[in-house]
Amino acid sequence: MDRMYRVLGFWTIVIALMAFWGGLYPMSLIFFGLTAFFVALSYMSLTERVYLNIFFGFMFLSFVGFTYYTFFVMPVGPQEHAFMQLMM
Repeated sequence: MDRMYRVLGFWTIVIALMAFWGGLYPMSLIFFGLTAFFVALSYMSLTERVYLNIFFGFMFLSFVGFTYYTFFVMPVGPQEHAFMQLMM
């Protein structure tokens, strides 16, 4: 299971480098941080159950964060800001 976290680290570094080269600096910093997180976890030699619980928690927070961002923060048009703008 620890090798799968190294695989996740590899793919997050690939995404981070593409985002950096594309000029998406905040996104690249997030993915560089995720790379460090996944690679550090891969060398901790935890049990498979702990690795799965960490991954499920990570996915839950990612989905909740993404849903919050797309529903309340993401700009819809040139001057609008999604649902929060409609409420105000």
